[in-house]
Amino acid sequence: MAKNQNSEGRAPSQRQLRVGELIRRRLSEMLQRGDVYDPDLARMSITVGEVRCSPDLRVATAYVLPLGGGQKEECLAALRNNRHEIRREVSKALSIKFAPEIRFEIDDTFDRMDATTRMLNDPHVRQDLDK
Repeated sequence: MAKNQNSEGRAPSQRQLRVGELIRRRLSEMLQRGDVYDPDLARMSITVGEVRCSPDLRVATAYVLPLGGGQKEECLAALRNNRHEIRREVSKALSIKFAPEIRFEIDDTFDRMDATTRMLNDPHVRQDLDK
């Protein structure tokens, strides 16, 4: 599935994009300031790359990555353990009818970019590109 499409294959609506960006900003602020009182989260620097919302805005998937790319599983476990507190804090910043359920996934954007760069630098591919 393409990154800019929802589960039905359509591009996200402006509302989905706007709510996703609001959630992303709030999550980033919370994690940066240490608003979630968890020692595991406090010792990690976590980047929130993107938040995608379902069409009904009831589910938001946050794509996160710990700084340096290490401790991915520990990062996901800590965020998932604190998802209720995070949801409550995020909902205070939103003015929508229902607070979305927040799910966490590892952001693999950088890995995919590196793989694409390696592929484009491959000598066999390079010869086709240089033509």
